[in-house]
This record gives sequence, C-alpha cells and structure tokens, in this order.
Amino acid sequence: MESGPVNEPDAARLVLLRHAKSAWPPDAADHERPLAPRGRRDAPAAGRLLRETGCVPDLVICSTARRARETWDLAAEQLGVEVPVRYDERVYGADPAELIDVLRQVPAGVGTALLVGHNPGMEDLAAGLTGGAEGDALVRMTEKFPTSAYAVLGFAGGWPALAPGSARLTAFVVARGDRTGRA
Repeated sequence: MESGPVNEPDAARLVLLRHAKSAWPPDAADHERPLAPRGRRDAPAAGRLLRETGCVPDLVICSTARRARETWDLAAEQLGVEVPVRYDERVYGADPAELIDVLRQVPAGVGTALLVGHNPGMEDLAAGLTGGAEGDALVRMTEKFPTSAYAVLGFAGGWPALAPGSARLTAFVVARGDRTGRA
C-alpha cells in the first residue's frame, strides 16, 4: 500500500534516497566507487518516480561519495527542473544522529529536502525518525532498504525540530530501471 505525499500545508517532507547499485573496482577506494551498470539504469528510474509522485525536492543534500553523486546526477536529469544541491562530506559514513544534525541545518523555507546517502545510515535514520510506527511500508523498509530505494517522511515543525519519532513514513519506493517496487 502506498501513501501519497503529506497534505498538511505547513508540514515538511524528507526524502531519503539510498544511492544506486555501485561497482567494486579493485583499485578504487570506497569513496570513489562508481555506479554499476544496474545502478546507471536504476538511478534515472528513481528520478522519474520522484517527479511522477510529486516528490521533487526544494533542496538536495548529497554525500560526496562518487556513487551518491552519480546517483543524484542521473536522477536529477529526470526531474525537469533545476534543484539546488549541497554536497556534504558529513553524509558519507554517517550514523542517524549525524544525519539528523545535517538535516537540522536545512533552511526554514525548504518544504521538501532530499538526502542522498548510504546504508546502514539511511535505513536506521528512516526507522528512527518514524519511531517504529506500524504499517506495511515501514515493515518492508526495515526488512531491507535496497539501493535506489527512497523513503518519504512527513513531519510537523521546522527542520531544527527533527528528532527520533517525529516523522511518519508516507511512502517507500524501490526504483528499478526495468520495474518498480512500491510499498
């Protein structure tokens, strides 16, 4: 079952996008790993789905890791609009508390922020922000938060108030270049 975007006019929305499938070249440092062919197919699908479901962000915060940057570049091409992007080295390897600190710095005028990052941080952040609320999408998300998946969370209050248990999961989507799994 998929829920739509948050309908409260003053609610903020956070989209957590896990980078697409990466390659494992033997000579590349982890930070410099590129996308694998499947990742290059899946990342544009994520962008199309973001556009189709009305989840086009006002601001993107992206890990500086190559696979995250490539994911966002390919997804962004599908949006049809320019979106400001901040590449933030703190996102790479961050735990949920560190990611919340990054998100609390989102400017007040941003209604929808999208964070492009890595597991386990993304999965743990989504689970922590929702406080273990129930629902099919949450169960599916906590069982596995695969590459190219994104979670949409809505919450009241401003970005500085973002805290564990303060959000609700409104959608969880696994984007695939050849198919799409929605929950």
